[in-house]
Amino acid sequence: MYTAFNARDLTALGAILAEDFVSHPLGTTGVAPVSRAWSGLFAAYPEVRIAVEDMLVDGDKVAVRSVMHGVPGGAAPDTGPTMMEIFRVDGGRITELWGVSGLPRRGE
Repeated sequence: MYTAFNARDLTALGAILAEDFVSHPLGTTGVAPVSRAWSGLFAAYPEVRIAVEDMLVDGDKVAVRSVMHGVPGGAAPDTGPTMMEIFRVDGGRITELWGVSGLPRRGE
């Protein structure tokens, strides 16, 4: 998923996410809302990329700590916001996502 994000490959989402993928942070179901969210990030932050710092796997769950680069708001001047995400995987596709990030919300 992070490789696809960094390559701006929105078409890869169909192979990465289940059709009924649930994004708990976005409050959405399906692939299209994720594609729109990614497109919005690419438009707002043309240099955005995600670097995975840690990835832990336990059964059907994957926990990831990552840093967004090319986005203001990191703890240090040369880093971006940190994200913590947990995915549930079934049949080789991501079916659910929970997460938090330090990405500033619009208007903050």
